[in-house]
Amino acid sequence: MEQQKTAPEKKGRSKVFIIVLVLLLLGGGTFGISKYIHGLHHEETDDAQIDGFISPVIPRISGYVTELRVQDNQYVKEGDTLMILDDRDLKIKLEQAETALQTANNNLLAARATTTVAHDNVATSQASVSTIDAQIAEAKITAWRTSQDYARYENLIKDHSVTQQQYEQALAAKQTAEKQLEVLEDQKNQASRQTSAVASQSTATASQIGINNAIIRQREVDVADAKLNLSYTVITAPENGLVSKVNVQLGQYLQAGQSFFSIVHDSDAWVVANFKETQLKKMRIGQAVTVSVDAFAGHEFEAKVSSFAPATGARFALLPPDNASGNFVKVVQRLPVKIEFSNPADSLVKKLRPGMNCVVDVHLD
Repeated sequence: MEQQKTAPEKKGRSKVFIIVLVLLLLGGGTFGISKYIHGLHHEETDDAQIDGFISPVIPRISGYVTELRVQDNQYVKEGDTLMILDDRDLKIKLEQAETALQTANNNLLAARATTTVAHDNVATSQASVSTIDAQIAEAKITAWRTSQDYARYENLIKDHSVTQQQYEQALAAKQTAEKQLEVLEDQKNQASRQTSAVASQSTATASQIGINNAIIRQREVDVADAKLNLSYTVITAPENGLVSKVNVQLGQYLQAGQSFFSIVHDSDAWVVANFKETQLKKMRIGQAVTVSVDAFAGHEFEAKVSSFAPATGARFALLPPDNASGNFVKVVQRLPVKIEFSNPADSLVKKLRPGMNCVVDVHLD
């Protein structure tokens, strides 16, 4: 009787085992086939992160922080003042540059006035030379006439047709005319030399105007440079976005060109997915993508393939691998693929932050 009861129990157990095994095989087969079919038309990776524009806040000049107007994670708009540096020394430099410019302008006015006087002196000297020329012409006529009179009186004195006094008067008139002519010629030479000197002075003052103009342009550049440096003491937001951790304190000395915090733009975010090189064969720009972000489990974002990186991620590493430097071990490389959201206005897209992990599923054509 006991043997008869044991046999049906074993038979029932074997049937249950077979049924469970069949169900497991059917479930596993169905799952495997579905995954295989899915793999023929999709490429997936969980090596993906949200990315976005991040602008570092970098002072263009060195200085001490006098005002800090932002806090960690604060939203700012483009042009908002983030912090202000001490500007007292730069204001002094601006005043010095403006004073130097005013001095250069005054020097230019003085040079122009001197040039005007020099031109007037040249005109006066030239007029004096012309007057002397007229006097010389008149003196030459007088000298010629007195010479002729003297020659006649010299002949007449021989036969006593004129008196000795008349002869001597003619001789004196001749000598006086000749001396007057010599004096006028000397005056002309002196006036000519003076005219040349004044003309040279006028040329020199005219060239001084050009030099002063160049100095004024240099001083104007110095003023513009001082104003520009003074404007750099007010550090503003380059874009709309959220401020990162602010590693700045009041009174801290900032070095020009050094980044102290950043602003994450509130513009459209995108996904950078690192696909294995063996997954890229059928991938094309424009293919539809489903993105699942870990922070928003259960929500699928619609996106599309935007572009492919020009090189693998390893090539952009700080120390790129060099296979010729040692034993070669083949490692499957990954290529960054940029994926853009199809609906950037989605409220959840606005909540995405650079660095968030996600899973992407590319729908192959």
